[in-house]
Amino acid sequence: MTASKTKRLTNRTSLTTLVALLAILLTVFTSSPANSNNQPRKILTGWIPYYSMKTSLPAIINNADLIKEVMPFWYTLRHNSKTKTTTIVDLYAPANPSVPIAGPLETMRAAGFQIIPTITDGTAKLVLSNLLASPANRTKVAKIISDFVVINNFDGIDLDFEGFAFVDGSSTWAKTAPLWAAFVKEVSALLRANNKLLSVSTPYNFNPTERQKGYTVYAWPQIAPHIDRLRIMTYDYSVSKVGPIGPLAWTEKTVAYATSIMPASKVYLGIAGYGRDWITKVKGVCPAPFAKAIKVGSKAATFVMRNAADLAATYNTTPVFDAKTGEATFTYKKSYEGTTAAGLSTVCTATRTAWYQNAQSYKLRAELVAKYKLGGVTAWTLGMEDPVAMELIRETARNIAPAKVISALTSDKASTLYARVVNLSGQLTLEDTSPVASVPVRIEGKSASDDVWRLLGTATTGPDGKFLTPILLGKSTKIKLVTEETWELAKSSSNEIAIEVDRTISLSAPATMKSATPFTISGVVRPRIVGATVSLMRFSSGTWKNVATEITDEQGAFAFEISGEKRALVRYQVIVEGDLTWRQVAAPEFSIIIR
Repeated sequence: MTASKTKRLTNRTSLTTLVALLAILLTVFTSSPANSNNQPRKILTGWIPYYSMKTSLPAIINNADLIKEVMPFWYTLRHNSKTKTTTIVDLYAPANPSVPIAGPLETMRAAGFQIIPTITDGTAKLVLSNLLASPANRTKVAKIISDFVVINNFDGIDLDFEGFAFVDGSSTWAKTAPLWAAFVKEVSALLRANNKLLSVSTPYNFNPTERQKGYTVYAWPQIAPHIDRLRIMTYDYSVSKVGPIGPLAWTEKTVAYATSIMPASKVYLGIAGYGRDWITKVKGVCPAPFAKAIKVGSKAATFVMRNAADLAATYNTTPVFDAKTGEATFTYKKSYEGTTAAGLSTVCTATRTAWYQNAQSYKLRAELVAKYKLGGVTAWTLGMEDPVAMELIRETARNIAPAKVISALTSDKASTLYARVVNLSGQLTLEDTSPVASVPVRIEGKSASDDVWRLLGTATTGPDGKFLTPILLGKSTKIKLVTEETWELAKSSSNEIAIEVDRTISLSAPATMKSATPFTISGVVRPRIVGATVSLMRFSSGTWKNVATEITDEQGAFAFEISGEKRALVRYQVIVEGDLTWRQVAAPEFSIIIR
């Protein structure tokens, strides 16, 4: 997606106010969630350019129920040939000097979006492909990108390196493709090590056995195992010549190929929020200011979808929807009056033809998501669309919404001892109480010292939607069940249950001793941790009294040396004091006969 596709509408003066207003609206928006039965599948993604924040940011907030992730179109990769340094350049800040980048980021995060910024190729011809040809430079660039994601706490990155396709020339593709694939593999490994996503945006490709192969430089089969998202730019079919932006059959053909070589859930098809307007005929002599621009074959003008109806109405024409291409088109005439270079009065009339994707176009492409079970659609760009287009996407998304899963978790114990088995029972049902069978379940736990939930075990539901599994716990833990989203089923998270785990104390003490003879009471605290405080209690005169205190060694061991006792039946008890992780625990009391 190139910046030339749309007019850069930069209304900066009101963006600060807009971000503040959106933050307020988010509070209202999130305080009263809609009925889950009406929630659509989140199939919409799209780009948020640095030059159109005023329209793009409200668009994503207004359609948050459809959107899981967004791609801020804010960064480009540059290379300085003199210093031999590669950097990621921020395009947002210069375009929005009065609104720090933290503002829109905070707004998007508050809405619950995953943020996967796009990095474009801002290098000159062949620079990036030559960098990738060097293993050392390839690794260096991969690390620059990975570090950028981690430092900024983004959820991933979207690589939009279009120079390979549109600048370097097709004669370089055979050489560049394996270099690109190796680079994607390296970036992916670095990102996945930090639990980050890798998205790649490319032009179309077709089955290589067919005559038209597409942009093979992007090596889809080779990069498929290493990417999490493939965003196909299924637009710009017609640029220099009059025609549709991205005809439906052409779009479906590249989607079908993509889903044949990678999981369909990775694939996102592009939808265009813009249209093009070509000059097809000129009658008369155009005035001097227009003479070079108003002629057949000149570069097409662009317009955004939300303005298409007004443009057609201005020239008293009505758009017609073309069912074959799945797009709208209209033709009109526009006159230009003025004087020639010689100063003579003149007028010319240009016949112009426009093509664009309208609300019905969006609906048809959203239906391909259902047909192929795709990850979704990707809009270039969010904020250009007619509101009706969003409503038709929403209608489709509701019809293909995954079923809500209700998961319940129980345990046979509320408390247990260290390294003892706890039996967990779970059940998954749909809202109509029918069982959810053969679904993998993650058992996740979080203790007081954990910042995030961690995997404790897995299970799979049976035909009745239930499972029973034993689990060993090393410390007090909150436990829940999690199931991942599939095409048919929504992601689910169960109730949380807390299971208290206490340390165990194993003791060694004599059963009988002669009076006034020294003896030892020893033991081991498990888990074996150095530094636990252990107290020896003795029952005397109707009360328990602390008679000695020891600290466990590296093996969790302790020992109390008793100098001797008078003849009696002496009662003892050992207590391990509580700390930030463990509760206080006492071993059963025991008696020693002193004879």
